[in-house]
Amino acid sequence: MGFGEKLRGAAERNGSLLCVGLDPHPDRVATDDLIPFLRAIIDATSDLVCAFKPQLAFFEVRGAAGWEALHATVDAIPRNVPIILDAKRGDIGSTATAYAEMAFDLVGADAVTVNPYLGHDAALPFLTRPDRAAFFLCRTSNPGGDDLQSLDIDGQPLYQRVADLVRQWGEPHGNAGLVVGATYPEELAAVRQRCPDVPILLPGIGAQGGDLDRSLAAGLDARGGGLIVSASRSVLFASTGSDFADAARAEAEQLRRAIQQSAAARPAQQH
Repeated sequence: MGFGEKLRGAAERNGSLLCVGLDPHPDRVATDDLIPFLRAIIDATSDLVCAFKPQLAFFEVRGAAGWEALHATVDAIPRNVPIILDAKRGDIGSTATAYAEMAFDLVGADAVTVNPYLGHDAALPFLTRPDRAAFFLCRTSNPGGDDLQSLDIDGQPLYQRVADLVRQWGEPHGNAGLVVGATYPEELAAVRQRCPDVPILLPGIGAQGGDLDRSLAAGLDARGGGLIVSASRSVLFASTGSDFADAARAEAEQLRRAIQQSAAARPAQQH
């Protein structure tokens, strides 16, 4: 089963466009508690999501114990729920191939986030497998993204040029997506207009303060999908007490419901 099929299946089965980001900050979760913490979060939310997104940095920083925890986390995720490895990799030649093998073969992810800055030859190793996908950074949710992403390139901002390129890169297998932050709904609308059928990973909802209604209005495709709405800290750390898993479920359920209601409220002509 390929990434796209698995994503659509989970979204339809769980009635959800919500992706829970697994971002176990070392200052919030001790290494000894990491595996039971993440297993509890996954068990509590797996019927509410369309995907899970482990943030590789928070596993790597823990060394061997972090890699053990990452594999245990992947094993705990139901096989019919896709895994997007948030690694933001990108390099040339054999190095890019090694990064792709790490994400897809060593970790077992269905998709990975990738930096597009090195161009098509560096992107290609992440796109050669029809059953796996890559989400390329386009308009990120951090304020510093303006430093490069809004630079004028022949009359258009760089992020729009990236969107055009990624659409082309994904044409052979339909497995290229974009990362666009919910903190920039106007830019999200511009990307969706240029890339009507490209899946968009949408971080920035929750702790980063992205506007859910504006983001859905800007980013949903003509079928009312095409968005993967990611929330991490607001779900994982909804409670710091022993009820953390119940609190995570309640927050995820609230977000899923809000997404459903906002999507249903879109003007009829957009469906």
